[in-house]
Amino acid sequence: MTRYAVDPARHELIATWETGEGDLAIRVATVPEASDPVRLTRLTAALARLSTAAWHTYTHPAAAVDPLDPGEGDWRREQERGAFGEALRAITRPNLPDRAGIILEYSPLLEFAHEVGRALHALADRELTASVREEVGVELAAVESAELGSLTGRAGQAVLLSLEDASPVQVAAADQLFSQDPFGQEALFTAVDPTSAAVAAAHWLHAAAEVAAEQSGHPTASVIRFADDIEALPHESPTHVLQLLETGVTPYDAVTGLVGDALQVADGVLPDLVAFRAQVAPVEDLIAKYGADDPKLRAELSRIRLTPLDPWRPARDLLEDLVSAVHGCWLLYAEHVEDAQDAHPAEDARDVRDVQGEEVLSRTAFADLVRARAARHRDRLI
Repeated sequence: MTRYAVDPARHELIATWETGEGDLAIRVATVPEASDPVRLTRLTAALARLSTAAWHTYTHPAAAVDPLDPGEGDWRREQERGAFGEALRAITRPNLPDRAGIILEYSPLLEFAHEVGRALHALADRELTASVREEVGVELAAVESAELGSLTGRAGQAVLLSLEDASPVQVAAADQLFSQDPFGQEALFTAVDPTSAAVAAAHWLHAAAEVAAEQSGHPTASVIRFADDIEALPHESPTHVLQLLETGVTPYDAVTGLVGDALQVADGVLPDLVAFRAQVAPVEDLIAKYGADDPKLRAELSRIRLTPLDPWRPARDLLEDLVSAVHGCWLLYAEHVEDAQDAHPAEDARDVRDVQGEEVLSRTAFADLVRARAARHRDRLI
């Protein structure tokens, strides 16, 4: 979302937003020197709330609603997204209070737009109103651009947002980046939305895990846990993804399911009662056996997690874990290649090995094998 602030020294209204590489800021308008500071901060707060509501329609699109879930109102999301045009009109024609009270809109986005309009009405400056209306138009257009898979300009802040759905355009872009370097590269975090990038990452991790499994003899779904013995790795979410993929779940469904559950946790909703009860069962057994004050209870409670991801940045958190897991697959692969070489040394083997050179060769060989495996099973990507 875009944040807004007033520079009291320069008398400027400023907009700032995050990108994958840092923060950007622009001047939205010059504010009259005699403006009431309280009214100005009300304007900045209303603008921030409007931006948050607008980007919420991007991260929670109607298309991501489960059609079999009667409790989820996809029509509410469609209505909220459809309020963009009316929101611009509300900036210059807001609902104002009268003797009977004030009309409040059912749509949060539309009501925040009226808040912005009321704040501008109180400041009573035509040039400021025109500039703010133009700024809101830019912000809404950025959301629309991100929906189409174009993350340039203001829409670039989408690389930090967790989307319940994944864009085929963005998945293809991430897949191309992995094809160039199966170990991942910075552009995955700065140029692609993280949910779509994680879908591609899951596909490439599956390929890397199969290569590592064949070399090590370990089950594909367990390779990250074994790699964790070599180097500390975030293995919980990648292992969960691999387990799903091994049962035939697509990378798209595996990733969007995990991210969607985490977003529900962030909203204060329990996403999976069955899984939660399975985690709580050992705690209930301890309480029944030893009582609620037993010290073992605290340790068991600390293991209960509603989601393996950070609820405030689940897609990016998952993407980071999956990219790290590809590195883990290489660690396991390289260790077993080295074991095989030690068991059958070449006749002309040197006493002092060029360790750095061998590591480069190992990574290159592994990357080539992963590319071949990913290409062979490209039909699994979506």
